[in-house]
Amino acid sequence: MNIPQELKYTKDHEWVRVEGDNVVIGVTDFAQKELGDIVYVDVDTEGDTVGIEEVFGSVEAVKTVSDLLMPITGEVIAFNEGLEDEPELVNNDPYGAGWMIKVAVSDASELEQLLSADEYKDLVGA
Repeated sequence: MNIPQELKYTKDHEWVRVEGDNVVIGVTDFAQKELGDIVYVDVDTEGDTVGIEEVFGSVEAVKTVSDLLMPITGEVIAFNEGLEDEPELVNNDPYGAGWMIKVAVSDASELEQLLSADEYKDLVGA
């Protein structure tokens, strides 16, 4: 299981990469394996400010539909439009081409509440 050290994680299996005042968010390798083949990613919050732990979108897999929960409060400034035509990018490259949203962070102190790679490994038993 791939759990990059440089990222932050949530108990809901999202990853967060800090890029200055913004973050990039996606679902972890563990999450995409649990979901199975992803067939649709729905994010309709672009331009909205979404609070921590609020739903920012959903991911539909062959087996289930799952809400995506915001790991940090901020404005959704971009959606990975490549996922509209190729949602399987989340399965094939969850930490790269399968990213989901970019967010302008409202409160950087919330980043301290996220899990380190080692803490996330303990959570998923890796």
